[in-house]
Amino acid sequence: MKVTECFDKPLWMKQLPQFIGAFDDLNTLPTVDLPEFAVIGRSNVGKSSLLNAITGFSKLARVSSTPGRTQTLNFFNWDNQIMLVDLPGYGYAKASKVDVQKWQERMHMYLFGRRQLRRVFLLIDSRHGIKDVDLIMMKECDDAGVGYQIVLTKVDKIGQKEMQEAVAAVHAISKKHPAMHPDVLATSSESKCGIDAVLGSISLSA
Repeated sequence: MKVTECFDKPLWMKQLPQFIGAFDDLNTLPTVDLPEFAVIGRSNVGKSSLLNAITGFSKLARVSSTPGRTQTLNFFNWDNQIMLVDLPGYGYAKASKVDVQKWQERMHMYLFGRRQLRRVFLLIDSRHGIKDVDLIMMKECDDAGVGYQIVLTKVDKIGQKEMQEAVAAVHAISKKHPAMHPDVLATSSESKCGIDAVLGSISLSA
């Protein structure tokens, strides 16, 4: 079923998600049995902005222009229906190699060992397209059987033609990635373009 831009939010999606905690030890992650939807992408791709846009609360997740600001696994309980999980960005970060390696190991252990994980939203900056580090993450998800959906961000920064080309570029490689969801979501946290489609995807998969 393809998600449209006309999504009627269920009541629970109109509630304020509750911040559960920022975890740097996988042994202390929440044990509640709710479906989890994780957001991941290169540093500064717009993860926090997207989380704020889909929940409708501008201060839910901290937005920063500094790459690598998210260093922990941040959990949000959305009206006891689902968990939203903000994962550390990969790629460039103003931190030591040792710290970055720790974040990456923690993130990978979560992705490939978390029973509650229902879907990963893998964010790609529409202005720059899929990079080598994204392909590595996609392949790891494929190998582990972790279902993921590509979300193009910041489409308000490009024209309609460029957006269509960005979507087509993702579709062109989708056959090489068996765990990738076939629908590519083009979004803007500023204009709210595509936000309903993300909510619809969550609702259909929860």
